Amino acid sequence: DPNEDTEWNDILRRFGILPPKEKEKDEIEEMVLLLQKEAEGKWLIFLSFVVKPYERMNLEELKEAEDDFDEADRKAIEMYRQQRLKEWKCLQRMQKYGELREISGDQYVQEVTNAPEDVWVIIHLYRSSIPMCLLVNKHLNLLAKKFPEVKFLKAIVNTCIPNYQDRCLPTILVYKSGEIKSRFIGVSECGGMYLKVEELEWKLAEVGAVETDLEENPRKPITNMMTRSVQNISAHEDTNTQSSDVMKPCIT
Repeated sequence: DPNEDTEWNDILRRFGILPPKEKEKDEIEEMVLLLQKEAEGKWLIFLSFVVKPYERMNLEELKEAEDDFDEADRKAIEMYRQQRLKEWKCLQRMQKYGELREISGDQYVQEVTNAPEDVWVIIHLYRSSIPMCLLVNKHLNLLAKKFPEVKFLKAIVNTCIPNYQDRCLPTILVYKSGEIKSRFIGVSECGGMYLKVEELEWKLAEVGAVETDLEENPRKPITNMMTRSVQNISAHEDTNTQSSDVMKPCIT
């Protein structure tokens, strides 16, 4: 199925063998138009209730009559203007993000470190030969659609960090304002081989990268904390000793 979300289809699309998934782009554009119409509707309702004496004026006439507004009208208009500005920024991001994009090591600084300061960036370093990496990519692709204001990226680890150990994969790095805010290194920290998309969403929400609508952690507490701690310490030690020096040029 050429429309199926698989690593193989992603590779074929990158080489131009399969066409891009236009349907997803169309759905995003339709959503943007819908939100724009909804925002315009809110503006008309706002005019009718807040600045009722001017409800029959167009925007240009309203601008000219601005001096006649009282203080309450001015405050209400400014509040609504700020709201509209936030909505517009959200719409712009929906058109810009909303998918899990592939980058290479030479794009790291531009796409990750130099991303806009108010944008969260989540990048997954992976190998396609590791099943857990494929699972994480699948989940991140779904989360990218759910949280289009967040920049979701993936990169084959060798293009960013030579000689990176397989035992440290998957590696998920969370950035904001050019700095690493959190990291999940290895199968255990990423959630285990049976990781569900809701569990990954909760992890990202805990570090502030996404605003989840989940009410509680979907994963029940793990009783054997000693085993998990040993795995985490081992993964961190291996990361620090084997790849810390070669990682610096890519993620500073």
